[in-house]
This record gives sequence, structure tokens and C-alpha cells, in this order.
Amino acid sequence: MPGINLETEKNKTKSTELRQDLVTGDWVVVSTIRAKRPDEFANKEINDESGEDAKGCLFCDPIASGQEKDVLIYGTGDSDWSLRVFPNKYPAFFRPTGGQIMHKEEGPYFRMDSIGYHEVVVTRDHDKHIGRMDPIMVAEVLDAYQSRYIDLMNKKSVNYIDIFHNHGKSAGAHIIHPHSQLMAIPVVSPYVQSELYGAEKYYQANKHCVYCAILEWEKEAQKRIVFENEEFIVFCPFAARANFEMWVMPKRHKPYFERITENEKMAGGEALQKAIAKLDKGLNNPDFNFYIHTSPCDGRDYPHFHWHIEILPKLNIWAGFEISTGIEIVTIGPEDAAEYLKNI
Repeated sequence: MPGINLETEKNKTKSTELRQDLVTGDWVVVSTIRAKRPDEFANKEINDESGEDAKGCLFCDPIASGQEKDVLIYGTGDSDWSLRVFPNKYPAFFRPTGGQIMHKEEGPYFRMDSIGYHEVVVTRDHDKHIGRMDPIMVAEVLDAYQSRYIDLMNKKSVNYIDIFHNHGKSAGAHIIHPHSQLMAIPVVSPYVQSELYGAEKYYQANKHCVYCAILEWEKEAQKRIVFENEEFIVFCPFAARANFEMWVMPKRHKPYFERITENEKMAGGEALQKAIAKLDKGLNNPDFNFYIHTSPCDGRDYPHFHWHIEILPKLNIWAGFEISTGIEIVTIGPEDAAEYLKNI
């Protein structure tokens, strides 16, 4: 046809654009010029946890392997256990032994003691990660998170509790047995601080929760939703920082994870399980991290925040541009990623 460049039309959907995160104001680049089909992001070598011998696993029998005494354990009807929580044998934060946290200055520098609590949440089955569990078992994981959170949140020197899960070696999981970690620490991370600041700033300007605004638009647009049930929605965020990044978010405005109800644990367990199962099936069980972002437990009120879970598959490699600018490049649009995962 005269006047039309067919090659241009064919590549019309391929583009590069800056996207701004509505909460933090951070910028990300969505570049589909080098786009691959969604299934091309799958691992070339499938992670097969079942191939690793459970005999010498430190978490299959924590007592025999010399772990510290459980602080929480869920039993089963046949005298076995389904989940247990115990202090990390090699903690990043050390339990306080009394006295005040030591603050130290060295020239222009400032430092403080690494005081806090570092625990491990271990599920029973060596070969089943969260995406392969029954959703009710994932609800039990959320229950354990909540139980330990409530127990630690009022401890002296604890101002934030970070709950996260590493899956796969490139995501930092040195032990393949499925487990999460919980760190109760004296400081609130800059990342969470930026979310808190962004949420409050948005509320002051719009008299509306920024996360609720995101949810309302995502439900209306229907372009990035992966899964939803009555209480939770799973979606690929507009300004995704990683290929196939997903957020799991309660539909109702909830600033505090520790106030999750029994019904919300069941629905949240289903949503988290479905999200990770889709990664597992669609991308050949990639390495990933997920973590909970919730309001700090520092005694202040955070009515404008909205707790949620962020899931980041390890499919990106930070190179010079990302490291030097902090601006991340993703090579599949969140819309295409959501469409692919939703249909799995």
C-alpha cells in the first residue's frame, strides 16, 4: 500500500519508554525493542528441587542439624510437623542481651549495633515450594508470619519487621529446602520510607490512598491483572522493576499486615500460591524473591499506607546503566507479562 512503511507498522508495538512509579516517584524503563516472547524468559535449565538429596538437609530435621529451639511449631495429626520457626543459626541481627543499643561515631560516619531478631520459617516438604503447595498450607505460612510479627513487634529496639522469601541460588537461597526469613530490626529501610513518604504525599494531594487508586485503575483497565479472588488481587505493576514482577495486594485498605484476619489469610494464601504457581509453570520454576511491605511497628500511625507482597523473579541482570543510575530496564511490558501469566 502506498505511503505505509510495512516494517514500521510491524514493529509498532516495540518501543522504549520511561514510566514513573506512582508511589515513590522512581523511574523505570520499559524497553520492548529487544523484546522476547513471554515463554522465552523461561529457564533454559529447569530448577529441580527434587533432585537434591533431602538426607543431609539442615531443615528437614532442624533438631538433628543443631538448629536452635523452635519459637513456633505447627503439628499434624500424626505427630509430625508442618511448619516450624526457629532463630537463624547465622543471624544478620543479634538478639539483645540487655542495655541500650550502642550508637557510635567515627569522623563523619555514624553506626549502631546490629541488634534485633532473625528467624527462619520452614515448611515441612523438602520438594514443595509455595507455588506447589495447597493454598491452605500457604495460609498457614501467612499465619506463622503474623504470629511471629505480633510477638516481636513490641520488643525493645524493634521498629520494623522484614519478612521475605528467597527461592533459588541467584535469589540468595543457600539452602534449597523451602523457607522464609523474618528480621525484626531497629531501623526502617529507605525503600519502605520512600513508599511511606510517597503514600502520604499522594494522600495529601488527592485525599485518597495511592494503592487504592492503583487497584481501582487496574480493575478498570484489566490489562495487568493476573489473578483475583474476593479479598486479594495479583497484578503486574505499571512501573515494573523486573520482568514478570507481581504484587499481591488486599482489595480493602489495610495499613498493617499483622491485623490480617483468618478469612484474609485463606484468600491471601490462595493469591500468593497462584502467583508463584504461574511463575513455576510459565517460566520453568525461575529463582525469585518475595517480601511483605507493611507499616513499621515504631509506635507511629501510618493510615495512608497499604500493605502488600512484592514478587520479583530473578530474570534481570543489572549492568552498567542500571547500576550507575538506579533506573531498571525491563524487556517485556507488564501488560504482556500479565497476559501470559493470567492464561497459565
